[in-house]
Amino acid sequence: MLIVGLTGGIACGKSTVSHELKTKYHYTVIDADLIAREVVLPGKPAYNKIVTSFNDVHGLLHDDGSLNRTVLGQVVFQDKKKLKTLNSIVHPAVRWEIVRQILGAYMSCKSLVILDVPLLFESQLYMICGLIVTVSTKSELQIERLLARNTELSKEDAENRIKSQMTNEERNYKSDIVIDNSGSVSGLKDTIAILAREIKPKKFWTILDLVPPIGIASALFTFLIRRITEIYKGQKPKNS
Repeated sequence: MLIVGLTGGIACGKSTVSHELKTKYHYTVIDADLIAREVVLPGKPAYNKIVTSFNDVHGLLHDDGSLNRTVLGQVVFQDKKKLKTLNSIVHPAVRWEIVRQILGAYMSCKSLVILDVPLLFESQLYMICGLIVTVSTKSELQIERLLARNTELSKEDAENRIKSQMTNEERNYKSDIVIDNSGSVSGLKDTIAILAREIKPKKFWTILDLVPPIGIASALFTFLIRRITEIYKGQKPKNS
């Protein structure tokens, strides 16, 4: 089973690509953003840890007890230490659920899974991906789109959220395919159509991967290639 890592900076258009691949081309998508929302629902272990760790934040909870994600975001994106604390709570819970869903897809004989993860590199999940696709755009467009999407944010809030992530340049450098989403929606959809054809695995390799020993060997080979490439190529562009 081919695991395609799909990532991109905030407001770069990753969700549009993910949605199109799922609804139009019927690929199986594991959405880390959706999982991240589910693991912090009231009563979940991650939710309890967040409430305990951020009990000094005014307005952390809505009246129904659910997390006020806007307030929490404004707090952590202004303080790297608090962002690290939040990530240390949410990321492990998200990773375990992603692994569970990947195993479920493999057991269901899926030939390909799209792993839609904003922090694909930061979470180290890129190491299990046979192919990495990044959706990128200009930083000015990121801010413009983020403010249009999240009207409650100030320009400073938007800039803080973008700065808290890996730069587009570094993310692009570490990826196998980069989709430039600086143009129109129709142009992006044309690019997605090409991508959908390119990433479709051959039936022969899909059948081979369904044999457990071969599937395990394939996964280990993918991990090894990622590690060797990283050592040879480096983590960042040489001019950064």
